[in-house]
Amino acid sequence: MTGMHEMFETREGEQRLETDPALMPPDGGIVFIGRITSPWTTRETCPKNMRTARETGQPAVLTIDLPYRSGLQGLERASHVIILSWLHHAPRWLIVQKPRHAAEAKGVFGLRSPARPNPVGLHVARLVALDIGTGRLDLDAIDVLDGTPVIDIKPYFASTDAFAEATIEGRDEPNRIAR
Repeated sequence: MTGMHEMFETREGEQRLETDPALMPPDGGIVFIGRITSPWTTRETCPKNMRTARETGQPAVLTIDLPYRSGLQGLERASHVIILSWLHHAPRWLIVQKPRHAAEAKGVFGLRSPARPNPVGLHVARLVALDIGTGRLDLDAIDVLDGTPVIDIKPYFASTDAFAEATIEGRDEPNRIAR
């Protein structure tokens, strides 16, 4: 197994994939439609989630590339947007991780960690301003490194995107999914 993973230590209980997905042939045809300008330049200073990012009071800017700017028409109606980003600095070879704060290791699909086979970031941000001509979206905050590529933007609809009854074991009532 070769690739970027040799730069990262594996914690006790973690498992690596046999093949680093970053070295596999692409199969999704994903294109980047823009980039995020954020105040965060290192993993150590970057907030771990959107709540923490908002608490810093640091805004961000998302700039959509020229060919995709007409796709912003109608987005001005949204107070919040869902941003899908490509977390290009994240390792892709871990399948089981042990977060520093956790007592036991967990599979990547049970975590919000950026380290995963396809490092897609999901962010819900308040849309502060929109300029379709320049492709500029001013955001209240973001939890990604400066220069992070953007895959997609969608309007956030509280009526369909929010679930008041959503829980996760250990935080609210236990999930009721067969294991």
